[in-house]
Amino acid sequence: MSDYILVLDEGTTSTRAMLFASDGALVASAQAPLTQHYPQAGWVEHDPREIWDKTLACALDVIPKAGGAAMIAGLGITNQRETVVAWDRVTGEPLTRAIVWQDRRTEPLCAAMREAGHEDGVQQRTGLLLDPYFAGTKMRWMLDNVPDVRGAADAGTLAFGTVESWLVFKLTGGAAHISDSSNASRTLLMGLEDMQFDEGLCDLLGVPLFALPGVTDMAGPLAMTDPSLFGCAIPITGMAGDQQAATIGQACLAPGQTKATYGTGAFVLTCQGARIPRSTNRLLGTVLTQIDGARTYAIEGSVFVAGSLVQWLRDSLGIVDLAEETEALARSIPDSGGVVIVPALAGLGAPHWQADARGVIAGLSFASGKAELARAALEAMAHQTHDLCAAFTADGAPWKTLRIDGGMAANDWMAQDLADMLGIPVERPGFVETTALGAAMLAATGAGLYDNLDEAARAMRGELARFKPGMTADIREERLARWRKALAAA
Repeated sequence: MSDYILVLDEGTTSTRAMLFASDGALVASAQAPLTQHYPQAGWVEHDPREIWDKTLACALDVIPKAGGAAMIAGLGITNQRETVVAWDRVTGEPLTRAIVWQDRRTEPLCAAMREAGHEDGVQQRTGLLLDPYFAGTKMRWMLDNVPDVRGAADAGTLAFGTVESWLVFKLTGGAAHISDSSNASRTLLMGLEDMQFDEGLCDLLGVPLFALPGVTDMAGPLAMTDPSLFGCAIPITGMAGDQQAATIGQACLAPGQTKATYGTGAFVLTCQGARIPRSTNRLLGTVLTQIDGARTYAIEGSVFVAGSLVQWLRDSLGIVDLAEETEALARSIPDSGGVVIVPALAGLGAPHWQADARGVIAGLSFASGKAELARAALEAMAHQTHDLCAAFTADGAPWKTLRIDGGMAANDWMAQDLADMLGIPVERPGFVETTALGAAMLAATGAGLYDNLDEAARAMRGELARFKPGMTADIREERLARWRKALAAA
């Protein structure tokens, strides 16, 4: 019986293929790093060919563990959102490097659109702000600055897509050019009430509608892989942007339930049910699920730098050899010695949205060492999350419990610090890679292994660890005061 689920998890720093049993148990996994290209300050790029080649290699590595492709009921894809790929529909080859979600090169375009008075209308339609983070302005930049992209547009052969769209195109041998509604809702090119990309929004950003994928449900019979890739065709039955997938993997499917993913960045989503979110505190509205044409929504706060701060401490400063060492360093001292890090290495995201902000390390003294820097880096996660919590509360979406996941969530010290600084319980699943698990839940539902997403979530979600707040209010306020002072200098 074919009841395995294959998930392709396309992160910012790596790509993985993960094989799940129908009860959510991880059977096999293969992972490969992705090269980060930094052509100049504020620019971040990936090679689309590398993404495809390494994804295919990882898939071919794990499929035999299921007994072959015929044993796989459905394939799910989850991906770094807002990263844009441009390719030629005829040749199937990329036309330039992908522009990654962290990239800030389109700030002049965003500033010009804000100054022209477009932001309020765009936010009302899309739930998003005019910020380089989102995919549409990256597409416009490619058209304006890459001759091959403009040439393909003029010839009518240009295809734009986020990473899941690129992978589906390659997986199907060019037969399908689609995007799921969660990824489409992150482009600035589709309204929250729209079912497809909007011609008016495309005209505003100068992106040709014909180059965009068709928008689909997030679960169901979405496409079939080219039989020549894996020996037989595998149904593609689930797709979601990584943060929506993590929210699903955490079973945050009822209004008010909240999750935070701590990966390269940090992303908090609170389910809003069928109600379209309208933030007045510079948070984002986004599609959470779409199945059989019915949508649920979430309100979201996005922090650009989380795990990438620890990566920077490791790779650029040599503070640690392994990211995991930060927990022992944080525990080795009673406090950070007054050191505060504002991790605005790629600008500040929600609720500040300052694209030109830069990182700050404040409070250094001769007594400051590796432990203080490591602890301050972990404390910055709680400080940034606290700012988001205040904005969510002001928008009428207070948190009662926070469910955390992602690579950084495995750090017990950080999990407890979050509970202490937020003053609410924090829950962490035993399997913290809930992004992949959420994609597996979608794919299992789309393949018919479960009747609906709630049933899949109940069956596939594992045990939880709980962290209760224990910090006194005076210590919390002292830390927040130092954070606010450092934040003002960013």
